[in-house]
Amino acid sequence: MRCVNAEIQRVTRTGPDTGVLRRLAVPGGLLAAVAGAFAYVGTVDPNQPGHYPVCPLFRLTGLYCPGCGGLRSAYAFAHGDLAAALTDNALAVGGYLAFAVLWAVWVIRAVRGRPARLDLGPVHLWGLGALVLVFTVVRNLPSGGWLHP
Repeated sequence: MRCVNAEIQRVTRTGPDTGVLRRLAVPGGLLAAVAGAFAYVGTVDPNQPGHYPVCPLFRLTGLYCPGCGGLRSAYAFAHGDLAAALTDNALAVGGYLAFAVLWAVWVIRAVRGRPARLDLGPVHLWGLGALVLVFTVVRNLPSGGWLHP
């Protein structure tokens, strides 16, 4: 009886682990969506007028929001031009890299069967908000011209 049970267990283990595939479905879907967005921005040049709407804040006030230059940054990043991507929106490039790291951690934890947890406390969220605020203020100062898209 013991040999039969061991043989059944051995046979069932040789097939693909559907649990791992199921746990990787959401991270894989998110990666496909992000890759699709980068592929679209990589093929439709935001530097050519008429393809994308102009930032409403910039149009109304002449001030750069934290996202201004983000599409041009994504276009340059998709084409492998890191210097141009940083020039267009350095904060966005930091976001791309943070996404890549968090996604990789998520996949590793999913393969190991652990839940994907991102425990951000108030200090982390306030710090992130302060970073975005400082970036926005500095890029709109005369001395922050190097942060203009």
